[in-house]
Amino acid sequence: MKQKSSILLLCAIYFFSFTNLVSAKQRYHLDNFIVKENLIKNNKLAIIACDSLDEPTDKLNGTFLFVINGFKQQLNFSGGVAISPQEIDKSSFVFLKHQNEHGTHSKLYYVMKNDDGLKPIKISWVFLLLIPLVIIFIATIYKRLILLAIVALLAFAYFNYNKGLSFEGLFETVSAGIRSFF
Repeated sequence: MKQKSSILLLCAIYFFSFTNLVSAKQRYHLDNFIVKENLIKNNKLAIIACDSLDEPTDKLNGTFLFVINGFKQQLNFSGGVAISPQEIDKSSFVFLKHQNEHGTHSKLYYVMKNDDGLKPIKISWVFLLLIPLVIIFIATIYKRLILLAIVALLAFAYFNYNKGLSFEGLFETVSAGIRSFF
């Protein structure tokens, strides 16, 4: 009888240690995120881990490598939220990219700064592709507007560059959007 109880005890210990090992190995992956203003309104952005439906999740903890406007940053997620180290001092574009074993996840935001704080607006790759194409299309239909179209394209490029959007970020956003479309 003692042998049976000791075998049962060993099986129970093995079972509980195995389930703890499996739960410790279970990791949450950062495959989607959104950007909001930090709650304490210190001109910093909060990166929030989300599921595929853009619903925030608090199950993500740990340090993840991001590229923010071309600079590598180690962001420490706690309860699904990380705070970017840079302060936003004027309205600008913010390009965030995270790469893991599931692929590269990148998003482009235009962060408007005013007296009330920061307001991040997600920029779709469709608009980045559509605006220049519409300008070129209008210029080809109305030949007299070619000079105006060239000026509009140059103004569009200057605005993007002046607000911190590099051509690399622009092309990467459009190419990632096209890949996700197919």
